[in-house]
Amino acid sequence: MKLFLSSLLLLLALNAAGQSLQFNERQANLPPLATAVVFPNGIQLDGRVDELEWQGGQPAKDFWETFPSDTSYSAYPTEIYFGYDDQNLYVAAICRTPGNRFIIPSLRRDYRAGDNDNITFVFNPFRDKTNAIVFGMNPYGVNREALIYNGGENREDFREEWDNKWRGESYIGDDFWSCELVIPFSSLRFPDGAAEWFFNSYRMDTQSNTRSTWHRIPQNQIIMSLAYMGSLKFIDGAPRAQGKNIVAIPYAGGSMRRDYEADTPTEFDGDVGGDAKIGIGSGLNLDLTVNPDFSQVEVDRQVINTTRFEVFFPERRQFFLENADLFGSFGFERANPFFSRRIGVTRDTTTGEGLQNPIYFGARLSGKADDNWRIGLLNMQAARNLEQGLPSFNYTVAATQRRLGARSNVGGIFVNKQNFTNFSDSTERNADFNRVVGFDFNLATRDNAWNGKTFVHRSFSPQEGGDDYTHGLNLEYRHRNWNVEYDHLYVGEDFNAEVGFVPRRGYFTSGVEAAYIRYPASPRVIQKGPVMEARMFSQPGDGLTDRNLMAGYQWRYANTSRFNMGAGYEYIFLFNDFDPSRTGATPLPGGQGYGYWRAGAEYASDGRKRLSTRLETEAGQFFNGYGYRLSGNLEYRYQPYGSIDLRFSYQYIDLPEPYASTALFLIGPRIDFTFSKSVFLTTFVQYNEQIDNININARLQWRFAPVSDFFLVYTDNYDSLDMGIKNRSLVAKVTYWLNI
Repeated sequence: MKLFLSSLLLLLALNAAGQSLQFNERQANLPPLATAVVFPNGIQLDGRVDELEWQGGQPAKDFWETFPSDTSYSAYPTEIYFGYDDQNLYVAAICRTPGNRFIIPSLRRDYRAGDNDNITFVFNPFRDKTNAIVFGMNPYGVNREALIYNGGENREDFREEWDNKWRGESYIGDDFWSCELVIPFSSLRFPDGAAEWFFNSYRMDTQSNTRSTWHRIPQNQIIMSLAYMGSLKFIDGAPRAQGKNIVAIPYAGGSMRRDYEADTPTEFDGDVGGDAKIGIGSGLNLDLTVNPDFSQVEVDRQVINTTRFEVFFPERRQFFLENADLFGSFGFERANPFFSRRIGVTRDTTTGEGLQNPIYFGARLSGKADDNWRIGLLNMQAARNLEQGLPSFNYTVAATQRRLGARSNVGGIFVNKQNFTNFSDSTERNADFNRVVGFDFNLATRDNAWNGKTFVHRSFSPQEGGDDYTHGLNLEYRHRNWNVEYDHLYVGEDFNAEVGFVPRRGYFTSGVEAAYIRYPASPRVIQKGPVMEARMFSQPGDGLTDRNLMAGYQWRYANTSRFNMGAGYEYIFLFNDFDPSRTGATPLPGGQGYGYWRAGAEYASDGRKRLSTRLETEAGQFFNGYGYRLSGNLEYRYQPYGSIDLRFSYQYIDLPEPYASTALFLIGPRIDFTFSKSVFLTTFVQYNEQIDNININARLQWRFAPVSDFFLVYTDNYDSLDMGIKNRSLVAKVTYWLNI
């Protein structure tokens, strides 16, 4: 607790210092301003931006280049116009270009922005610079929407799985392309009566090979950072929150499945259920679900795991995504008290697939209570599963955040897993209850120079007592030439967060990472400089156990390619026997340490090319032998209809007899084909030698109406040793978005 309090005082002092710089920063870098005017008759949605009403307000223009340099305005201007009425927000953009040979990877909705032509609009109606709503367009009229969490400081804070109802169209002219968007206010959460929102935009132009932003963002910062926002003012009166905002999303589905290994007959099943979204006030949303089904969610990318610990797979289910950071961002990535995939998802160890454990119903209230408070309350009841030995658990999560200063906040979380049934095997896995209580402080200074977090959490189980708490601190300093980060984490031996992600317990770790960034005058090299990392692990009563040391050098090039190289030393003390191949080979003996040197390199080619690649290689000592790894992908784009992405990983473990000497191979070609902007087919084949499995997953999606889809999903699993069928399934599902 003393360590937590000292960490908290340090971050509070930095937060106060950051606020004291508010006046000087605003004088040095005033945020840009745009205005929105009332459109009495709406617009004709065709992407042409030819209505005279667009000229009534002050546009967002004079974009700053952020790549390949960040010291001048963009040579090819961008102008964004805004309008509104009682029902909708209207947005238009005119993007000047040196030609019309655009790079469009596919016609699929929710594309990623890198290495193709597009523009992104980032709205922060509550002006907290912490959470934002994203809409995007490309020259072919393909739409995307997403959410940004936690200030947009990491790529994991961008969640494109979120869907909502809006419309957009594009138009290609001579040396420019343009787009228009109609966004219903019912699709947004915003403070009722607020005449000013925060806004920013970033644009990718492949022909001039530039990236630009409306509010100037330094090159050492991530382009989606919410620390840099301009102002959007509604000069004819603030928009009003919609009085009636209820959406129902029913579904109906059917499936056929057969387990060939168990030699059971084909099972046929049909189901109905649905979700509902109810707007409460201007900032809160109530999500309801009854008998949810997530069979259409894309399968996880499998990995080769040669570590001692569980691998993290991200949440993709729509119900859990809105305001997901409010529930899921407590603690650190590997000491997280709430991980939504613990609810209704288990994993088949023979196929590597995520499997559904049925959920009866669920409710989630989340959002902004006012300008300073965010609240979240989630309750879900999962079904009993006798085959997996699981009783019917109820899951309850309550979370809150209070803003401090410009962008910092303090939060609390309570997680409860409760067994309400008589079915129990009296083990820790199926205990009557498991609870976690925690407090976090998140630091983000106004100029984004300092970011950090400190937290303390404690778990409660029927087996009371013991070392059942965890604490962590991380602090990052960002300067134009330096990125330095320190962190430490303690996880008690008895800390038990059954609904969280805590793959390792009973240890203390601390580490530092540093990168020096140079901006050479060479027209080919954008950034370069050395990097280093040092990390140590210890266990109570055992002292120092593990340590990692790494040093390297990195280059970023003007053609968007990059190259990194480095070498390092790793020491691991095995307390228990361990087989790093995870193939059932003779395990390495525990009770001793293993130290080894390794070197590696990473290369990513110009992503604008039709054929691009990313390669990672590593070689050197591995425990008491040697190990070699080559992984990456090779992608071919047949625009605008899709791409073939061949991902692979090869690891060769060479240990002395009688331990494992084996090659582990994973290959996963993904074929993405878009017949139109509403019909998509994705076929994913994964061969994983580590678990002797071949997985085939084909997913056809037809978006027949806004946010309404028909899915057809085919899945096959084979034993890679004899090509025998393990299981096979075919699922059909239709969903419909209904505004009430």
